[in-house]
Amino acid sequence: MIRHPITFLILVLLPVLRLTPPPENEHIVFLISEDENNYDAHKTIPAFAEKIRKESNYDVSVLLGKGSHGAFSYPKFNKLSDADLVVIFSRRVALPHEQMNSLKSFLGKGKPLVGIRTANHAFNVREKIEEGFEEWPAFPADILGCENRGYGPTEPGTNVSVQSEVANHPIVKNLSSHWHSKGNVYLVAPLIDSSAVVLLAGTADNTTQPIAWTRKAGNSKIFYTSLGHPSDFSNKDFLMLLSNSIRWALSKEN
Repeated sequence: MIRHPITFLILVLLPVLRLTPPPENEHIVFLISEDENNYDAHKTIPAFAEKIRKESNYDVSVLLGKGSHGAFSYPKFNKLSDADLVVIFSRRVALPHEQMNSLKSFLGKGKPLVGIRTANHAFNVREKIEEGFEEWPAFPADILGCENRGYGPTEPGTNVSVQSEVANHPIVKNLSSHWHSKGNVYLVAPLIDSSAVVLLAGTADNTTQPIAWTRKAGNSKIFYTSLGHPSDFSNKDFLMLLSNSIRWALSKEN
């Protein structure tokens, strides 16, 4: 019996196809905290994570930590071991030694990180740190490339503008050139990392600050934005900014 060539090819390749595992979806771990000064991250981030899971088919794990600022821990932190990206929107927490070491190891392997708003003081604690826990005061400088130099006034919010010289960068190329955020501007200028690529500037009360940039921390791709006020999550440009930053962080683009 003579088989059709295509049928024969399928029969030959079928065992190989059965042995080839399906490609794994990229896994994003979100580390968030809930307190009255963390801009409702415990509400906005789960909704955003579900949105990108549906749109981009990522595997997402949203870890909401618990405890006091000086003794804070995340459930299921072992999920970080197989993560491709970590996103941080936490404020002034000390972690168990093991969890902090795992985060440092993650970055030591050259894996990427996205920081949102209070990430620039994520691990700077202003109260007693309990035994077995530790802060990471150098995180803003060493990983984000900035210092937390204070905050602008709340009343005016922030006028956001894309920096014209980087308008074609994949994170901002599809965004509106200007919009307004109700969140106050964070004071970070000058950035510690002079080679950071500033993508967005924010102006309030006659002060202009970098409010979104990329950099490298060792071999890790880093994106940080000081935007992240609850109302920002209703803004299409901000949502696209976050989605684009995640896509950039997981890509091989610089």
